[in-house]
Amino acid sequence: MIIFGAGGDLTKRKLIPALFYLRQGGLLPDSFAVLGLDRLEMTDESFRDSIADTVKQHVGAAWDEGIWAKLCEHLHYMQGNIMEEVTYRALCERLSRLDAERGTERNYLFYLAVPPRLFPDITRHLGSAGLTTESENDWRRVIIEKPFGNDVESAKALNGMLHETLDEDQIYRIDHYLGKETVQNIMVFRFANGFIEPFWNRQHIDHVQITVAESVGVEHRGEYYEQAGALRDMIPNHLLVLLGFLAMEPPNSFESGAVRDEINKVLDAIHPLTPEQVLTHAVRGQYGEGVMPSGEKVPAYRSSPGVSPTSGRETYAALKLTMDNWRWAGVPFYVRTGKRLAAQYTEIVIQYKRAPKIMFKNTDIEQMTPDMLVLRIQPNEGIQMSFGAKIPGPRMRVGTVNMDFCYADYFGNAPATGYETLIYDCMNGDATLFKHADTVEKGWEIVESVMDVWNALPARDFPNYAAGTWGPAAAGNLLKNDGRLWRHIKTPS
Repeated sequence: MIIFGAGGDLTKRKLIPALFYLRQGGLLPDSFAVLGLDRLEMTDESFRDSIADTVKQHVGAAWDEGIWAKLCEHLHYMQGNIMEEVTYRALCERLSRLDAERGTERNYLFYLAVPPRLFPDITRHLGSAGLTTESENDWRRVIIEKPFGNDVESAKALNGMLHETLDEDQIYRIDHYLGKETVQNIMVFRFANGFIEPFWNRQHIDHVQITVAESVGVEHRGEYYEQAGALRDMIPNHLLVLLGFLAMEPPNSFESGAVRDEINKVLDAIHPLTPEQVLTHAVRGQYGEGVMPSGEKVPAYRSSPGVSPTSGRETYAALKLTMDNWRWAGVPFYVRTGKRLAAQYTEIVIQYKRAPKIMFKNTDIEQMTPDMLVLRIQPNEGIQMSFGAKIPGPRMRVGTVNMDFCYADYFGNAPATGYETLIYDCMNGDATLFKHADTVEKGWEIVESVMDVWNALPARDFPNYAAGTWGPAAAGNLLKNDGRLWRHIKTPS
């Protein structure tokens, strides 16, 4: 595994801890090596020392000196400028030596932990050096991080440049959300339980909510966020793929091609919003100063480093999406994401249709409460189902009760970064949880009209929600206008 940008935060906070957990779980063979590549001049030993404290901090209670010592035997480093051809000649020589020392048999996984603008140049250099050429006896794969472009045109251009050097099955576009256990469990929950799939359709489901709420602000990412915003940063890359797993038809197998094809069919069925619909089906917001539920006073987005004091960039985005297929026609999917909201969580809500009240018309029951299924992705990964039950007593009264499955209660708190499964799958050539070029482009096509309208009509009311709240009032109206409400989790008192 060759990590470009080995001196960066991603390597220290996520990649090496993920390898630590894989080693701890017995999933890294002895014939394995990591080669970090960056500009800084370091030896193997000084590289290991430079990341040890950060890795230990992020591993936390799972830290084991013995596991770390074993992993360090596999960690190596080389200095080089990734834009210079001489670096790749040196890389070929170093990899040949590691092949001989570690028995890695010329199987190379390149992880590009660098800004996306460098992807085409790095892959071109790798190709020129012969490092992307596969044979019957070895493989070459490249992992790239989002953003995969910033609109349809740039995504297609990036894919085109990558395909000049790499076949599509060599490219692994990583989305750490898909490494979450609950995301993977969506398929198991739907397709391994006979009582779920028959009710997973428009006959029984009223609507679906997908929420990625963040209590943090933009922090040190102001310059990036000024270019991206909440819509570009989260919805095409994360939320639409979650929607794809939720809404897809049962694939014939769990082979990556079969799963990806079904997800792409879902994205094809989504109606892109017309410019007129953007005005009623899309909401944007920007946070102002406010007080978080913890009591902390926080500044407005426009006060963040790297952000214009008159910025019109959104930190909140919500969309109402519909599909035109037999399973989901008429069922709205509401997706939302935002910074500085009242809580930090990611969840999916499936709300079922309300039961008729006719048999309870002469009782104290005023209204039937719809059943709800909640898939918690983070924190407290698990599944919750709420339904009606009779309240004990002589009168007919119905209350809402919850059945709650929490992963930690059944399987313990398995240490994880979200990258373990994805890196392990890539090593084994399983691309199920990685994005295909078509999936990336279709995601951008769905939000393109929203970006166009928002660019043409700058927001005049920013900031329009206070930090520590649930976003702009218009986001609540997006559902209220349809006779529905967002589900909000309780915030700390």
